[in-house]
Amino acid sequence: MQLTEYFLAQLDREAALTRKAIERVPEGKGGFKPHERSMELGMLATLTARMPGWIASIVELDSLDLDAPESEKFRTKAVAAKAEMLALLDDGVAEARRALSATSEEHLEKKWAFKMRGMTMTEKPRKEMISDSVFSHLAHHRGQLTVYLRLLESSVPALFGPSADEKF
Repeated sequence: MQLTEYFLAQLDREAALTRKAIERVPEGKGGFKPHERSMELGMLATLTARMPGWIASIVELDSLDLDAPESEKFRTKAVAAKAEMLALLDDGVAEARRALSATSEEHLEKKWAFKMRGMTMTEKPRKEMISDSVFSHLAHHRGQLTVYLRLLESSVPALFGPSADEKF
């Protein structure tokens, strides 16, 4: 199996799991924070919804400096409605599918850099950035999101196994 095929299959699996979690986000609770240092629910859910779309940036750009003025469109801004979050997820998955379908194995081996304030924070082959900075990072934030759901008395979806609310 080629890497692009593997990533496309993983994208489909991760998108379905992410959709299950976002569908449980209660409306009108975007400002909820379980701790003063925690992200607000609206920001966390929006970030989680947008993450699959990062794949297109990793494939199509050589680097991303998050603090550069031209990177404004890459900075997550919380949206209030669950429907908007789901639309962001769908749009990001479509962009990621398009980018992965159009790229080559050789291109995924090339380095990609994530920068802040002009400084390289991390630089790795694109394939590693997709694996670590998108898929693993997505699982992390989706896990956080399920904790918020539990604290807000929303049902927690079965993701990698059963939850107390849903059989797998």
